[in-house]
Amino acid sequence: MEILVCVKRVPDTAENEIEINSDGNDIERDDLVYSVNEWDNYAVEEAIQLVDEHGGSVTVITVGDEESEEVLRREMAMGAEKGILLDDDAFEGSDGRGIAAILKGAVEKGNYDLILTGAQADEGYAQVGGMLAAMLDYPYASLVNMIEPGDGKLKVGREIEGGNQEVNEIELPCVLSIQTGINEPRYVGIRGIRKVASVDIPTMGASDLGLDAGSVGEGAARVKRIDYFVPEMGEGAEMLEGSTEEIIDKLIELLKSKGGIK
Repeated sequence: MEILVCVKRVPDTAENEIEINSDGNDIERDDLVYSVNEWDNYAVEEAIQLVDEHGGSVTVITVGDEESEEVLRREMAMGAEKGILLDDDAFEGSDGRGIAAILKGAVEKGNYDLILTGAQADEGYAQVGGMLAAMLDYPYASLVNMIEPGDGKLKVGREIEGGNQEVNEIELPCVLSIQTGINEPRYVGIRGIRKVASVDIPTMGASDLGLDAGSVGEGAARVKRIDYFVPEMGEGAEMLEGSTEEIIDKLIELLKSKGGIK
């Protein structure tokens, strides 16, 4: 089974204090610590487990600049065989539809049985996987937390409202968006990262993918970010400060004093 996993380099919320920039149109990105998107990490682990059990290979792919190579190399150290970087000035400012169009061009350059994405990325739109499937005219399932391969098909479980499980059969090739909790991503050590440090990662631009540069990027984006703001504190709201442990203790005491817990 040839599997392509779409990954993204995002700010690590555990390592950063996220603030809005002075223009109010984005977060302040200077000096941020970046890592792989959490949902994508589960998708890569699931791909590796499927290949370990059923054979094939795993390729990781990302749309980004040269700094995004670090995310590809991390996932290759995890066990993916190959990485592909989609990097072009024309891609900058693409919305979800543009990202999906870029990925579609790369998918069509390969021969993949299964394409995996994380359920959502840093902005939480959860749209690229579904758009990519629609552009490819492939079957699609979202919030997948179980995959069982069959003969040219997959049995997939989906997390639905109320904590219930929905099980479907889906034909290959297909696109699946992976939910956290489907597995436990393996630890990536320094030795593994060093092992892939010098592996060549091909870079593809718009012309390599057969894309009109004007069809993607900021100029072609149908969704544009207008404003970022911090919601005003409502009447009676109280902000808890301190370490995570201190905030938890304060919250428990507040809940007890308000009669929320005993």
